[in-house]
Formats: sequence, C-alpha cells, structure tokens
Amino acid sequence: MARNLDPKCRQCRREGEKLFLKGEKCFTDKCSIERRSYAPGQHGQRSGQRMSGYGIQLREKQKIRRLYGVLERQFRKVYAEADRRKGQTGENLLQLLEGRLDAVAYRMGFGVSRAEARQVVRHNGVLVNGKRVNIPSYTVKPGDTVELTESARGQLRVKASIEAADSRGFPEWIEVDAKAGKGVFKAYPQRAELPQTINESLVVELYSR
Repeated sequence: MARNLDPKCRQCRREGEKLFLKGEKCFTDKCSIERRSYAPGQHGQRSGQRMSGYGIQLREKQKIRRLYGVLERQFRKVYAEADRRKGQTGENLLQLLEGRLDAVAYRMGFGVSRAEARQVVRHNGVLVNGKRVNIPSYTVKPGDTVELTESARGQLRVKASIEAADSRGFPEWIEVDAKAGKGVFKAYPQRAELPQTINESLVVELYSR
C-alpha cells in the first residue's frame, strides 16, 4: 500500500496551517506551526512571493490531500465520483472524503490522527455493522455502525485517544458511545460543519481546466 512518508510537521508548514497530522502534539505549543510558521526548506522564509492562480489552486488541492491522507490517484477517483453525483462537486468531494472509513474512525476518536486511525483499520481493529473491514478507503454510509473490536478496545493508545476526543467533543454528524468504543455515522456532514479554511472550489476550478 502506497503512503506519503514525508515528515508530518513539514507538510503542515508547507501549507501554512495546522493539518492535525501529529495527534495531540498539534494541540500543544510544541506544534511546528507555533514555532516556525514559515514554509520548510532553504527559501522558506522568503516573503512577498506572488503565486499564480494555478499555483493557488494546486496548493489547495495538495492541502486537502494531505489533510485526509490521500494520494493523487485516490484523490482523482474521489473527485470523479463527486463530479458524477448530484449537487455541488466541491461539497460532494469533502463529504466523500469524510465518509472514508479511516476518516470516520478518526472522527470517532479511534486514533489521535488520521494516520493512526488508518492503522487501526488496517490491523483489523474496526467492525462496520458487525463485519470486520480493513480497507481505509471503504465508504461508510449514513446509518452504518462503526465499532472497535474487543482487542482494539483494550489497547492503551486507543483508550487514551477516545478519551481525548470525548473531552473535545464529537462532530454533529456522528454519534459516539466512548465507553463502548462504537458510534453511528448519522449523515454526511454539511459544508458549514467542515473547516472554513478549506476552499474546495479552487480544486473544482483546477480540475475543470
């Protein structure tokens, strides 16, 4: 399985904002964005550089890809499906990304980051409607029940992750029983419920060229 092995903090610095790729560290003053808010590399501190329209669109696409941990080929497939569906393509895109099993597991607190939630899924630690599913890109449908296996629930890291997520609160589109390590994916999130720092219309413009 192909993965993006670039350092997580470097990815956040490249996009100039927190992508929450390192779990709890992102909520502390040890976050790299808090310490070095400029882009990585030799010329990272240069300011005043103007970016073309294409460059701005490309950066937004890369940001969304990194945020959800999706590679280019996977992202294009998700975009093609979003474009086929009724409604606004940009909103469909974000809903499909949030409907991935690894994203749902992360939102339910099964991992402190999307990468850790993906690992729990890959290691057979998640059940969907009572059946074991180990494919991170599996599409969770509204009404599906997602829960941890008994062995996964016993892991200290998973317990700590669920407790941390419970203390921060869960999104409106999922319902979670933190003690039982299970939840229900109630519906696809509305655009207003997702981060306003994402500008999905730029991605639509990029792929419409």
